[in-house]
Amino acid sequence: MAAFWTLPTGFGELEVLAVGTVLLVEALSGLSLNGLTILSFFKTPELRTPSHLLVLSLALADSGISLNALVTAISSLLRRWPYGSEGCQAHGFQGFATALSSICGTAAIAWGRYHHCCTRSQLAWNTAISLVLFVWLSSVFWAALPLLGWGHYDYEPLGTCCTLDYSRGDRNFISFLFAMAFFNFLVPLFITLISYRLMEQKFARSGHLQVNTTLPARTLLLGWGPYALLYLYATIADVSSISPKLQMVPALIAKMVPTINAINYALRSEMVCRGIWQCLSPQRSQRDRAQ
Repeated sequence: MAAFWTLPTGFGELEVLAVGTVLLVEALSGLSLNGLTILSFFKTPELRTPSHLLVLSLALADSGISLNALVTAISSLLRRWPYGSEGCQAHGFQGFATALSSICGTAAIAWGRYHHCCTRSQLAWNTAISLVLFVWLSSVFWAALPLLGWGHYDYEPLGTCCTLDYSRGDRNFISFLFAMAFFNFLVPLFITLISYRLMEQKFARSGHLQVNTTLPARTLLLGWGPYALLYLYATIADVSSISPKLQMVPALIAKMVPTINAINYALRSEMVCRGIWQCLSPQRSQRDRAQ
């Protein structure tokens, strides 16, 4: 575990502050955009549909990731972790659960869009609610396993945030990693790729496909792929051979995912943008309803 009152090994004063500043910007950006998305759902009746419930669930998960980044940013700017070992476990659990919910939520949205576009039938409420419950319960289940002894949460190299401990590379870590990665990264990625691929094939001739079919899968790969590569490397080699600064890169990249998701699933949607605009301009919203 990192020392609380000294700079972590491999980092200088300015480097710790720079990481904290980047995390702060990412956290505030993700919280702002996803917060507006969540508020628009509750303020705009037109958005209260089963398909938009999946987007709402993703926005809640991404808000959790941004909140986790905010705690890390504050700790980095303080240049210490002030919440103790129990706080580290809670921080690791919260960050891991919301990250898995975001990944699986992306796959749920992809399947929901495929269902709507390729079957020409609206997603039912009971199906959407079941998907959301499955995503969150599954994510909480996998995030709780390290607290129960399969896997372990510990400080990242910076010493101001906590995540799944990959420094040990023992059998316990390896078995948990491969099981978790299969069900919570490879399977969601496969569902996302196949769903959008089938949508492309169905609408290739008509040209009426109105969603970006490549960005969701690219976001999963580019946003969470560096973490996957770091964890995979830890199973076959001594991760201490990688510099502490380089080990922090996956965390910085992953914290950008909430902002990208908010742009892709909310700001690119005309209906959601209308809801956000109504939240920001309540007087205009009242005039529109009066008309």
